[in-house]
Amino acid sequence: MRSFVSTHATEVSLLAVIMAICAVLSVTTANFFSLGNAFDLLNISSVNIIFAVGLLVVLIAGGIDISFAVAASVVQYGTAIALGWIGGVGWVSGLLIAGSLGILLGAVNAFLIHRFRVISIVATISTFNIYFGLLMFFTKGVSIYDLPDWLTDRVVLFEHEMPDGTWIEITLPVLVMVICVIATWVLITRTTTGRQLYAFGDNPEGARRFGINIGAMQFIAFGWLGLMAGIGGLIQAHYAQEVVPNALYGRELDVLAAVVLGGARLGGGKGSVLGCVLGVLLISITQNGLNLMGVSPFAFKMIIGAIILVAITLSNTSIERLLPFVSQKGASR
Repeated sequence: MRSFVSTHATEVSLLAVIMAICAVLSVTTANFFSLGNAFDLLNISSVNIIFAVGLLVVLIAGGIDISFAVAASVVQYGTAIALGWIGGVGWVSGLLIAGSLGILLGAVNAFLIHRFRVISIVATISTFNIYFGLLMFFTKGVSIYDLPDWLTDRVVLFEHEMPDGTWIEITLPVLVMVICVIATWVLITRTTTGRQLYAFGDNPEGARRFGINIGAMQFIAFGWLGLMAGIGGLIQAHYAQEVVPNALYGRELDVLAAVVLGGARLGGGKGSVLGCVLGVLLISITQNGLNLMGVSPFAFKMIIGAIILVAITLSNTSIERLLPFVSQKGASR
């Protein structure tokens, strides 16, 4: 237990912060501490967690991607049109199309970064604007509501009626999210490729001299994020039961903040799936609590930003620097 705490200090700190926020919200709001609200939070957070585990792989590899949320919107549109052409089909075909389109868009970023030596944030800001501009130009901002029935029908995996007559349920997005989380965990912790991604992110030149294929690492990292963006985009269309071209616009910054909050280092070489998931949940719980407390939605971003700033500052500062008197007492003894 002690070794787990010492090796997962960020995750343990995040868990403590989440528990403290839950305790406060349970006292200050009437509906927060309920199974129904917990299940709603899980269902609502699924798409962001799918995006987050994809972005985690890119951050571990030392890159950054701003374009994945817009790429997910492009995939939503492309998949909806493709499904219309081939006549609907089902979830397997839908996920294959969305995943393939996502990987293709991710590979474009990897190609620009590797072939032309463009800094990843510059390349993805460029593709962010290109993808979004093309999407709005060709769609003229029109949403798609005529989707296949299998995509819009809610898939409830578990439901239970509570004593007060309300229902708690686990829906398909949660199952897809769990599969994506496990797949990402296996990739980065149980495969040689995962270890190479950490090594490449921590020291690119050392990794190159060690014989690691740099181009392959970038295509795997950005391709994995593209895959997660494609799947997340399709799941978002299922959840919203419509495809709106700008529905995911701006989501990238929330997800990036959550992944960094979870301990992923912007310089590469560090990050965990557990921390990533806890980071997304911390932001979701805070937003949910503020909503239940009746706080103005205009204040959400400000408060969330402040929490992220404090949490990241604390996670990057040693206890001796925060509480100098503790180290002084220890030294005097």
